[in-house]
Amino acid sequence: MTDSVLDIPVKRIDGSDTTLADYRGKVIMVVNVASKCGLTVQYEGLEKLYEDKRDEGLVIAGFPANDFKGQEPGTDEEIAAFCSLTYDVQFPMFSKISVKGAEKHPLYQELTAIIPETTGEGPMRERLKAHGLANEPDGEVLWNFEKFLIGRDGEVVARFAPDVTADDPRLLSTLEKALGKAD
Repeated sequence: MTDSVLDIPVKRIDGSDTTLADYRGKVIMVVNVASKCGLTVQYEGLEKLYEDKRDEGLVIAGFPANDFKGQEPGTDEEIAAFCSLTYDVQFPMFSKISVKGAEKHPLYQELTAIIPETTGEGPMRERLKAHGLANEPDGEVLWNFEKFLIGRDGEVVARFAPDVTADDPRLLSTLEKALGKAD
């Protein structure tokens, strides 16, 4: 176990080694993303939130994952091009990883261990079950676009279900507190 989730080695989408410690002192929203998902349109809201809150200290960290019905099949280069050309994504993107199961990246091992329950999980799990999906055990990432919020101190402070969008009041309230703008 590392001292902080910020110290876990990750790769940028260009393949270079790094950690989230580059963003120490900022509020980091870690999101597992996918290009061919019904929720992919969330890139738009995430980018808007990033543009609106970047100067206040928000960083959104996108981690492509192909764990859910093959909805992120591309290479890192293809994913980077898609994000840039389709959604003009400016927030940092990282190399494709696994966010569940035996191949789960150490970052997601830590995130899901620290906060095993999501805010707003009910409706998404029920919708997935209706399609014969969502058999993930409790604590596992449910689907693409699940969000983890890491405070300025490097502590994981919240976890939001995939269908909790960037403009959801629950997410925004927690984010404002993490940014130091709310009581």
